[in-house]
Amino acid sequence: MGKITAAITGVEGYVPEKVMTNHDLEKIIDTSDEWITTRTGIKERHILGDDEATSDIGTRAVKKLLEKKNIDPKEIDLVICGTVTPDYPFPSTANVISDKVGMTNAWSFDVNAACSGFIYSLATGAQFIETGKYKKVIVIGADKMTSILDYEDRATCVIFGDGGGAVLLEPNEEGLGVVDSVLKSDGQGRKYLLQPGGGSLNPPTHETVDKRMHYVHQEGKAVFKFAVTNMADVSAEIMNRNNLTSEDVDWLVPHQANLRIIDATANRMGLPSEKVMVNIQKYGNTTAGTLPLCLWDWESQLKKGDNIVLSAFGGGFTWGAIYLKWAYNS
Repeated sequence: MGKITAAITGVEGYVPEKVMTNHDLEKIIDTSDEWITTRTGIKERHILGDDEATSDIGTRAVKKLLEKKNIDPKEIDLVICGTVTPDYPFPSTANVISDKVGMTNAWSFDVNAACSGFIYSLATGAQFIETGKYKKVIVIGADKMTSILDYEDRATCVIFGDGGGAVLLEPNEEGLGVVDSVLKSDGQGRKYLLQPGGGSLNPPTHETVDKRMHYVHQEGKAVFKFAVTNMADVSAEIMNRNNLTSEDVDWLVPHQANLRIIDATANRMGLPSEKVMVNIQKYGNTTAGTLPLCLWDWESQLKKGDNIVLSAFGGGFTWGAIYLKWAYNS
């Protein structure tokens, strides 16, 4: 019996039907398509309905994934959901998704690592497979960012959209799946990117609402500086740890926060644009949802044995990279 690794054996994504373009934003805030496009690379983003929540994104993705794989929901052992916009402070959104999908034999929990949520969740889920204890683990990255956006703040409201995806992890003995991960965090970064209100430090009051503390607060220049450096550094680090050259890497799956950050990461890794997954122009930044949405969009182009590096940077600060070998041909 060979060493057990955790392989992605299926992926699905979901974005809402409603689309908000840059031109739509021009009607509600002082901005322009040119301003948004040149600074972020975003042209449009998808918007979830007011009566829907993050669990609805995850539920739709997971249902499609299980149908595609012809798997009974009761076969799932564990569900992990990376999100920063949970349906409730508690119970976990993973718990809600499990109920909606019928994964009644799974235990579940959320991971709050902002835009690094999917990478943190994937690395965590992989270890439960590697122990040999679990055979089927669902990892979700999903966010309804519009629920915490201030549409009077043009620095943040133009960046984010709603959406997400899910992957199935199963044991593999061919050396495919998650090979290595590098995960990092620095709590000093919280002052630059956070949601100030709603937690135990600043529980909801009339004052916190009036001060607009329940929306995303971002100091863009500081976040950009940290993100460019750390996302590129960690991607280079995981290549060095695994003796990978730019020729060895088939795909970079970067967090879709800003096209300039993506380009800087690819350049640091020595990768040409045709090896880099970019869909920020049509989804914007879906926070924990960006990486599974990339895998979903590119699934048909991925080949068994492809060397893939996933990289992300998020509020907190959190950041990391995962090196995996793709496990199947579509």
